[in-house]
Amino acid sequence: MLKYFISTCILCFFLTANAQTKPIDTSPKDTVVHKQPYGLRVGIDLSRPLLSSFQEGYTGIELVGDFRISQKHWLAVELGNEKKIQQEDLYNFTTSGSYLKLGFDYNTYKNWYGEQNLIYVGARFAFSTFSHTLNNYRIFDSNRYWNPDNFAQGSGSKEFNNLNASWIEFVLGIKTELFANIYLGASVRMGFLINALQKKPENFKNLYIPGFNKVTDNSNFGIGYNFTLSYFLPFYKKDKKKIKK
Repeated sequence: MLKYFISTCILCFFLTANAQTKPIDTSPKDTVVHKQPYGLRVGIDLSRPLLSSFQEGYTGIELVGDFRISQKHWLAVELGNEKKIQQEDLYNFTTSGSYLKLGFDYNTYKNWYGEQNLIYVGARFAFSTFSHTLNNYRIFDSNRYWNPDNFAQGSGSKEFNNLNASWIEFVLGIKTELFANIYLGASVRMGFLINALQKKPENFKNLYIPGFNKVTDNSNFGIGYNFTLSYFLPFYKKDKKKIKK
């Protein structure tokens, strides 16, 4: 009996020693798959209706939309219309027209589980068609010896139609989810006018371009912004495998 007991102990010892020579994998195997929504987000720029209410001589509206194509990338579109009356030193003019911006956004923000917020950079190609109406003007005259403070008043208004301009726009913005699928966003933009794709009026300048804002003398750069309220329409979900640690 003792002999069988000793033999059994020796066998268990060898089996245990052999098992301990095999490496033990202590790293957690996380195979949890998270679903992320993909779809279309549509909204409106809140700043333009507010300016239309509080700024005399301005009316405008802009609709915005983006579509998620990957975890970090969104296709973006913005469509708007503006009309603005502007007073300069010697003349007063009205600009009215529409614009379209197409491009993409890249989300740099790493969301926590369940979040769908964005801190993004992006780019747009923008195109605007518009017209100018010179409402009134005074004629510059260097020979004003007897009347140095006044300029002769021009007669009648002038219209400049079928004008257009194109520019590249760089975007930095945020979008945060306030409630389920409802987002509040803000962005700043820097545009660069492409002279070769700009149609200018004769004996006048494109001093204001819808979607681009005011044009500065001797500069192709312009600054813009928007504040948006949008709603996300989830069409489907895609798996996102959690990164193993």
